[in-house]
Amino acid sequence: MKIGRGVHLTRGKGCGHCPGSHTGERPCLATATVKAGAWLLLEHPGPWPERVTDLAGPGPVAEAVRAAKKAGVRPQLIRRAGRRRATPPLQVYAAFSRGDEVWIEGRELADPAELAALDLRALAEGRSPGLGDPAPEPVLLVCAHGRRNACCARTGGPLARSLAARFERLIWETTHVGGDRFAANLVCLPHALSYGDLGETEAVAAVDAYLRGEVVLDRLRGRAGTPEPAQAAEHFVRLHTGYLGVDGLRVESVTGTSRYEAVVAVRQSRYRVIVEPVQQPDPCGTGCAENQRTYVVRELTLLNEAALV
Repeated sequence: MKIGRGVHLTRGKGCGHCPGSHTGERPCLATATVKAGAWLLLEHPGPWPERVTDLAGPGPVAEAVRAAKKAGVRPQLIRRAGRRRATPPLQVYAAFSRGDEVWIEGRELADPAELAALDLRALAEGRSPGLGDPAPEPVLLVCAHGRRNACCARTGGPLARSLAARFERLIWETTHVGGDRFAANLVCLPHALSYGDLGETEAVAAVDAYLRGEVVLDRLRGRAGTPEPAQAAEHFVRLHTGYLGVDGLRVESVTGTSRYEAVVAVRQSRYRVIVEPVQQPDPCGTGCAENQRTYVVRELTLLNEAALV
């Protein structure tokens, strides 16, 4: 069996600030940030600088942010949607989302100085930094980083508040997660599933799906920490097979430089996928101009006859 297919398009409402952008009409597949495989989330009510590594210091949180960046861990500042409590206590999460190793742990610190004891190099390698027991629930991040991009505050802030009214403690506002031109953006940890161009309806559908162990392909940007061609191959295999489980699908290999060949396993079935990057139209403005590439599938071939179950 062999198929060819174009990009998967989605539709929605614009934000009113950037005509023709943030509408859901641009394909957002394979745009999740590729470098984020280990995460350190630090509660900080604000203000947030344009770049988290410029957080005013010295101080335990600022030092932890810079230490995480140096260790190869992605630092994110977080705060409760709609309310900004004084800290301490300081909520901290550590998460790892590469390959089949997916976990998250967290606890409140009475003294922010305890951050200095975290083993961030261990976290970068997929081991516990010594933060505590596994978190009992996922952590859902909505980018509301207005200092980095006005569209994120304009769309992300209201979305975070509306989601918090429904999902309560699972929702946090956060700093830049990449893909400003897809605001409002959502990241579901620990799997690091990234969604963009979200309104409330699409965001609720994405969260509901994640809580039952599935993805929604509409507005799915990909899995952070995974190369873009692998994100694209996974997307097109899911689109073709209808398989939506967060587990049970694995990109076994990706080769190529401008035309990529991937092998994707879905339970007992394996697929060969060929994808190519293409340039997207101009963004709404220079602040939303990052990563204007998307992918098309050129070939998708079933390598064996095992049926999906």
